[in-house]
Amino acid sequence: MLVNIGTQTLLALGLAALMHRLTRSVVLRATLLLPWLVPNVTVGLLWMWLLDANLGFVNHLVSAIGGEPRSFLGNADLAMPSIALINTWAYTGYTALLLYAGMLQIPPHLYESASLDGAGELRMFRRITLPLLRPILALVLVVSLIGSFQIFDTVAVTEKVVPVGATRVIYLYIYKQAFTYFHMGYAAAVAMALVLILGLLTAVQMWLLRASRSDLT
Repeated sequence: MLVNIGTQTLLALGLAALMHRLTRSVVLRATLLLPWLVPNVTVGLLWMWLLDANLGFVNHLVSAIGGEPRSFLGNADLAMPSIALINTWAYTGYTALLLYAGMLQIPPHLYESASLDGAGELRMFRRITLPLLRPILALVLVVSLIGSFQIFDTVAVTEKVVPVGATRVIYLYIYKQAFTYFHMGYAAAVAMALVLILGLLTAVQMWLLRASRSDLT
């Protein structure tokens, strides 16, 4: 969750800012959305091949720059971060478009005034874009939080090549308890506990970010 939300939000913010301030190409927006449109099972199979220790394209790149090939999914320490980064690859484009849509709601005259006062792009991003983007950013963080807890397909597909328990996530745990061990009551209880935890975390996020209020008003 921490790796996925951190990398996804930062990359999406950067991409959205570049689209907003440099280019508004429809082709670029469509390209960013492509990974999100790929089914999660296909994403898992694709990256399982790309990260393969012997035949994977990623390890060929690592070897080309003088590094040591390694089994990213087969290593207990690297398996979970690899799954998180796969999820980041799949959803960053979608998140960037949400943030970009929020940036389009910011009045252009604010940037023009700041530019006339001598503010650079970085300063305008910190002083104008981020504060006025707060409600959309809160939505993105909540969606990313829930999505991180809901990851299942990618883990289920790649589970056969990772060490036992290295990528155990809550959804897969609930599924196995219910449909592998037939502990239906226990699985239902864990699912309800997850709902309560997500509800609490969502409420805390919304409160901290003051998501119901916008500086545009």
